[in-house]
Amino acid sequence: MLARLPSAALRGLNAEPVDVEVDLSRGLPAWNMVGLPEAAVREARDRVRSALLNSGFEFPLRHITVNLAPANKRKDGSHFDLPVAIGLLVASGQIKMKRDVSRDIETTTENDLPFVLGELALDGRLNPVPGILPLAMHARDKGFSCLIVPEDNAGEAALVEGLDVFPAANLLQVARHLSGRDLLVASSNQALSDQTSPSSERAANMLDLSDIRGQLQARRALEIAAAGGHHILMSGPPGVGKSMLAKRLPGILPPLTLAQRLEVARIYSVSGDGSRTLTDTMPPFRSPHHSASDVAMIGGGSTPRPGEVSRADFGVLFLDELPEFKRQVLEVLRQPLEDGRVCIARAADTLEFPARFQLMAAMNPCPCGYLGHPVRACRCSPSQIRRYRQRISGPLLDRFDLHVHVPPVDKEELAGMRPGESSARVAERVKVARERQYTRLGEGCVNARMSQKQIEQHAKPDTGGAQLLDTAMERFSLSARSYHRILKVARTIADLSGVESVASAYIAEALQYRSEQTTQL
Repeated sequence: MLARLPSAALRGLNAEPVDVEVDLSRGLPAWNMVGLPEAAVREARDRVRSALLNSGFEFPLRHITVNLAPANKRKDGSHFDLPVAIGLLVASGQIKMKRDVSRDIETTTENDLPFVLGELALDGRLNPVPGILPLAMHARDKGFSCLIVPEDNAGEAALVEGLDVFPAANLLQVARHLSGRDLLVASSNQALSDQTSPSSERAANMLDLSDIRGQLQARRALEIAAAGGHHILMSGPPGVGKSMLAKRLPGILPPLTLAQRLEVARIYSVSGDGSRTLTDTMPPFRSPHHSASDVAMIGGGSTPRPGEVSRADFGVLFLDELPEFKRQVLEVLRQPLEDGRVCIARAADTLEFPARFQLMAAMNPCPCGYLGHPVRACRCSPSQIRRYRQRISGPLLDRFDLHVHVPPVDKEELAGMRPGESSARVAERVKVARERQYTRLGEGCVNARMSQKQIEQHAKPDTGGAQLLDTAMERFSLSARSYHRILKVARTIADLSGVESVASAYIAEALQYRSEQTTQL
């Protein structure tokens, strides 16, 4: 007898339809699973067998063939356990649904079949599975009206509008629901709005800029970076507040829109990371350790999964102690910094993940950290300093829009405990500047990602600014990329000032963030 149930396989951030076909035939008892299953799928045999027996069902002693169609694409994930188990119960006649596919296979439409997802424990319990959000969205897009998932996945699946989500604790509950004997209770859908009020959430979860004492230039650079989405590199001695400034950048960024939250939530769902949901409006903040590998940073693996650059999508990727990262890890950042996406090519498949992150990095000026310190002497030799700085390539440095030196704070200013400007006030100015950019460039487009045509149209300097920029290009031997990035930063400074023209004063301020000393690191 044959049973067929619909399912789906994850491919990047999306899901593709898969038919789970279970056939029982005469012959010696055996289990064959075909359709290019990966290890987690092949191991379903033992989980399903124990779950059926421990749930009070019989395991059919027949020749069992499980086919995951289409057979030419690899399948991965433990969420196939539940549809395989239900298929066995239907094919063996132990449960009968309202329309039994084993008897009405020709006339049953796909949407009449149950869409079930879940990993089985040996005692029949349903364990949560990663990627439930794109899987639920796939079920809705294919016209299914209901979805059965493990209880721990119900909250995430219920965020998908137009889909009735039924949480189940074990295999027995699912079997009784499908046979109509004991129906499950649907979870209530959580309505999401694009209108957010992040003030209370910021106060509860985010660090405030008022904690920073002094560092006026660094605070100004942080505001410019937030307003235009610019990449920023901070250099200074240990303990001057570089990490404190970086951790407060998300607090002055605008909250995520509904579309942005949806994309970020899909990334975290596929990654199996439950730290973010579709209701989180705060931009993500990722700070990987400097021992991270290039695969952890960019994504990949035998079954490609998003890396740190993708988990920081629409948020901040902070690299503390930048020269301590492996050279190979830093070099893989160059392409996503320009394109805003990551293309992972493998022999079996090629996947693309979004990576529209804002890079923020911090470093010491030398190995001991005290080069140029007003009080403490540097103990490093010139060769040590040169080797330390050469760990960061010139092309990567050139991709930072803002280079900021963070000096030590004066002890009197530190002891005075005078609070600085709060994140809420800075966030208001950033919000106004972002709105000007969205009106000019389109929703979601910031100055840091302007094309060359947009730069010529919206960031053209006045006569004095053009002359100043030409002089700086010759004196500092700046690259064409640096030229355009200076114009982008100047455009952001003008937006913060509320003017349309890019005057020479804004060009001058943008130039100070690409000083000769920092550019030649």
